[in-house]
Amino acid sequence: MLNTILIVDDNRNVLAALKLLLDREFRQVVALSSPNTLLRQIEQCRPDVVLLDMNFSAGLNTGNEGLFWLREVKRLYPQLPVVLFTAYADIELAVAGMKEGASDFVVKPWDNDRLIATLIRACTPEKGALKRKSQNESALFWSDSPAMRELRLMVEKIAPTDAAILITGENGTGKTLLAKEIHKLSARNDKPFMTVDLGALTETLFESELFGHVKGAFTDAKSDRAGKIEEAAGGTLFLDEIGNLAFPQQAKLLTVIQQRTVTRVGSNKAVPVDFRLISATNQKLDEKVLRGEFREDLYYRINTIHLEIPPLRERREDILPFAERFLTVFAEKYHKPTLKLSPDAARKLMGHPWYGNIRELEHAVEHAVIVSDGPELQARDFKLTPPMAKDNAQEITTLEEMEAELIRKCIAKCGSNLTTVAATLGITRQTLYNKMKKYGI
Repeated sequence: MLNTILIVDDNRNVLAALKLLLDREFRQVVALSSPNTLLRQIEQCRPDVVLLDMNFSAGLNTGNEGLFWLREVKRLYPQLPVVLFTAYADIELAVAGMKEGASDFVVKPWDNDRLIATLIRACTPEKGALKRKSQNESALFWSDSPAMRELRLMVEKIAPTDAAILITGENGTGKTLLAKEIHKLSARNDKPFMTVDLGALTETLFESELFGHVKGAFTDAKSDRAGKIEEAAGGTLFLDEIGNLAFPQQAKLLTVIQQRTVTRVGSNKAVPVDFRLISATNQKLDEKVLRGEFREDLYYRINTIHLEIPPLRERREDILPFAERFLTVFAEKYHKPTLKLSPDAARKLMGHPWYGNIRELEHAVEHAVIVSDGPELQARDFKLTPPMAKDNAQEITTLEEMEAELIRKCIAKCGSNLTTVAATLGITRQTLYNKMKKYGI
């Protein structure tokens, strides 16, 4: 018998029925009719699993409340399993919740045995090799296409060196995974791999996050704090989205790279730091240099070796191998071990342009695995974002599809400069990143 389950649902009849049912499986069943005290209850009762409804306010059925509270739980308690409780009409929301970290979902009206099995499975640690990769296993899937074979040979040559590497490629091609692979193959693999998303970092926080600060340097500086660069000492510093770095910050970063020292905000003491630098961007930095938007001296400092990851649509022979790999991963994750692609599904995947690249393909396969009914994934199980081409505009049927296409068109128009894209769309850069991640762009 498990210790504690915490149930959150605004229907008191549902809570009463669940309490009677689950009293036999859990020593303690804690029921909440409102999520407002959810985080406090988790802290007090330390549940094994949370069963969370998707809607609470009368008249609202968007599921946004459930997703909000799911994010809050996973932010504070990332290891706590959360099972979503949803109606048939909310299955798409439940799929979105799975991508936000939910362990599983149960549809109302529920089947008692299936509900119990889902809850027990959610709080039982996975034991497969899927969750525990060996130290020597690569997180990067090296396909057998000519482009990727050539890239792999180059990586094996340069990984053991300390050369600065610039990785370029469209969003979703796997630049971060490639950077991790280079670190794994380097002599620094037992030291930190520190990632800094420069695109998500506001200009006001740039120095504090990268360089650190001393106590009293500004209002909220309650104690000394090392920055990301110091934390990367001895290992690899990975600067993602470096093309979005504002011009004033480029000069400050250049100084650190040249001198290999960092000075915390509020201090005059320069601290020596040894790190290997890998940068990544989806932008054409050479063109930005010509336009005066990126420092030429910084460009050459970060670009001793340039690695370009080609988009998935230019190596179509990789589409099905990647899909099969993701199918294996998600079939095990969602306990559907016998799944395979139908011929129609394979043809649909091969015919899609994959502007979101491998990330879009991964999301599509995960969605299909979750909603599939039989042992074979059908073409209808794959919800693919329509391509940007004008002749496909009539296929767009939802606001989300319209928003995704608008973002793609704006990215193409602005030359992949995400700062300009965000400004053009009238949203913050962080909101843009969140939407790109949501749509697999």
